[in-house]
Amino acid sequence: MEERLEIEALRRELEQANYEYYVRDNPSMSDYDFDYKLRRLEELEAAHPEWVTPDSPTQRVGGKVAEGFQEVVHRVPLESLQDVFSVRELEEFDQRVREVLGEDAEYDVEPKVDGLSVALEYEKGRFVRGATRGDGQIGEDVTENLRTIPSIPLHLPDILPRLIVRGEVFMPKKSFHRLNQERELNGEPLFANPRNAAAGSMRQLDPKVAASRGLDICVFNIQWIEGKTFQTHLETLEYLEQQRFKVIPHYTCKSIQAAARLIAAIGEDREAYSFDIDGAVVKVNSLAGRTVLGSTAKFPRWAAAFKYPPEQKPTKVKDIVVQVGRTGVLTPKAVVEPVRLAGTTVTSATLHNQDFISEKDIRIGDTVLVQKAGEIIPEIVEVLSQRRPEGTQPYQLPRFCPVCGAPVVRDEDGAHVRCTGAECPAQRLRHLVHFASRDAMDIEGLGPAVVESLVGAGLVKGPGDLYHLELKAVAALERMGKKSAENLLSAIERSKENDFSRLLFAFGIRQVGQKAAKVLSAHFENLDGLMAASEEQLTAIPDIGGITARSLLNWFENDQSRHLIDTLREAGVNLESREAPAGDQLAGKTFVLTGTLASFTRDEAKAKVESLGGKVSGSVSSKTSYVVAGEAAGSKLRKAQELGVPVLTEKEFLTLLEP
Repeated sequence: MEERLEIEALRRELEQANYEYYVRDNPSMSDYDFDYKLRRLEELEAAHPEWVTPDSPTQRVGGKVAEGFQEVVHRVPLESLQDVFSVRELEEFDQRVREVLGEDAEYDVEPKVDGLSVALEYEKGRFVRGATRGDGQIGEDVTENLRTIPSIPLHLPDILPRLIVRGEVFMPKKSFHRLNQERELNGEPLFANPRNAAAGSMRQLDPKVAASRGLDICVFNIQWIEGKTFQTHLETLEYLEQQRFKVIPHYTCKSIQAAARLIAAIGEDREAYSFDIDGAVVKVNSLAGRTVLGSTAKFPRWAAAFKYPPEQKPTKVKDIVVQVGRTGVLTPKAVVEPVRLAGTTVTSATLHNQDFISEKDIRIGDTVLVQKAGEIIPEIVEVLSQRRPEGTQPYQLPRFCPVCGAPVVRDEDGAHVRCTGAECPAQRLRHLVHFASRDAMDIEGLGPAVVESLVGAGLVKGPGDLYHLELKAVAALERMGKKSAENLLSAIERSKENDFSRLLFAFGIRQVGQKAAKVLSAHFENLDGLMAASEEQLTAIPDIGGITARSLLNWFENDQSRHLIDTLREAGVNLESREAPAGDQLAGKTFVLTGTLASFTRDEAKAKVESLGGKVSGSVSSKTSYVVAGEAAGSKLRKAQELGVPVLTEKEFLTLLEP
């Protein structure tokens, strides 16, 4: 009984701490205390699984979503809003409202969050389901991903029979910038804006991924409620705040003129919000009035969305500077004379790439029109060529990296220009994270955060420095400690023995992926043999084309690359090929893996097939030789059955792998 009481007390403390931190933005518990109490609760629930409840703080991140998302028919349609683009159109909306209601209307004005609209359903005070808006009538069940958002209460103080609320899931600006920094380090495509990032996060099949994205929500409407009535929209928002929801910022006004002033103030103050906005929403405050007004086939007649026009202003280009990103891409930026735009003072604008500069013929000294793209990044809309001073010159990106001096190359398949320096300081973090990644040197414990700590402390400048780290210096790093430092140094030491195919992939050479590295490792006895190969010798190898061959040759010719190899050689890193193909018994066969295998991880099974000459594909087609179906196999198994592709059990797969 004492443990049951402790569990209940811990849940209350953790729920309150979550609420104070994520909803009230007023932390009441240190991170250490929160983590300590959460671990204690996990231990107690593990000892007493019969006492675990769906709304326990330990259940925020649940199991994986089934393949695909189930459809949800909304009990109350999630309507879209009619857009208005001027004060005149806003006044026309007000006139239509007054014509129906026969009196002046009171309005509620809210910022329009640029995110993903969802409905949250509660039964007897417990969160039971969440769905995307979809087409307004039918959405997708994203309950497991919504449960990971800390500002969504899993249970409410009031135990009402049913409550459905509508809100907007968004990615805070800080989370968005952090996510894109991580994706850049990992060599992944960047999200264009926070809205796309939030939408992509909500459609993750693994809730752990959604949980890592730092999503948030603002609730702005009661869709359905049983057991309680209200007179105004303002009353509903106040009630939702009492139920511990994070409610949209809102302002009540007595006239449409006052609403227009509030809309202008929101637009001017948009940078103060943690989320991006794409307008402001005006709603009739009276719920009875809303019922009378009703809806058209598309929109409610009691609300409108004011869209801010893209504000453009002239300014002068003072200079063009080039930044080198973590992946080596050279990004030009215009330094402009300060100009007030969309609530902030703009002093620079992105120029994207050389094609963008050439197309608009942007030159230093030009007067240009700037605006904010998607309300986030200032960009140049056009050059006011009639105001161009004499003597200006077309701009070209430099031929050498402005950071390290290495030659730059243009991507064969795009507009990006990249630095080729293997030891370029601008790419240091990216190179190190990739070098240590699982498919490269597989140094466990050397993730982005640890890499940043090592670089920040001046302990590491390149991969070779990893093999000279000292225990005392590593243990002194924040959140490290002696045991973690020992484990990290042991993992670094073990990586010396990897086959040189892993090292080759770890170099991060353009066009040389994991597969090409294995092919090259199987063909050459060591790295020195590969470095001595000619383009003709390289292209004679199956699966190695001309682009890959030239990329290899250019990389090995670079002084920074040769210096990196020398530092690794001196550190004792293996440069020999130790993994020859075990055989060719699966040559010409293509496998697709689905479900969970007891004998292998997915990567281990793939490596085994490839070592025997076979290939592993991610999708089933008529050309697939076999589908290997493990436990909880999903849609790939059904596809194989539809196409008549042979299906192997794990036991049959193991038999096929035998010599």
